[in-house]
Amino acid sequence: MHQFEKLKIWQKAMDIAVDVYKVTSELPSDEKFNLTHQIKKCAVSIPSNIAEGSGRNSNNEFVHFLGIANGSTYELITQLMISKRLELVEEEKVIPIINNLVEVSNMNFALQKSLKTNNK
Repeated sequence: MHQFEKLKIWQKAMDIAVDVYKVTSELPSDEKFNLTHQIKKCAVSIPSNIAEGSGRNSNNEFVHFLGIANGSTYELITQLMISKRLELVEEEKVIPIINNLVEVSNMNFALQKSLKTNNK
């Protein structure tokens, strides 16, 4: 079991979730139950799955939840790109979040590799 609050990947994912909530507050109200809802759901899913995985009984289970978190990361990147293409959000607000998501994804793959190595 890991203390998820101390994991840099979890801390960064939490920061991203906050940033996403700030950006989505500017989306049109007619997107509230569509794209906005989906974006927020993904943003919350990333740190939540990291935390859930860290509380599991084995490294294999943790790796499984990190995989889910990484899937949500790529889903969120796609949704932010869609928002940008539709000109619902300004590029200057989305690009830093996407860059941070790429960093979290890289951290995720590194953590998974480390957990798999320590599991052998």
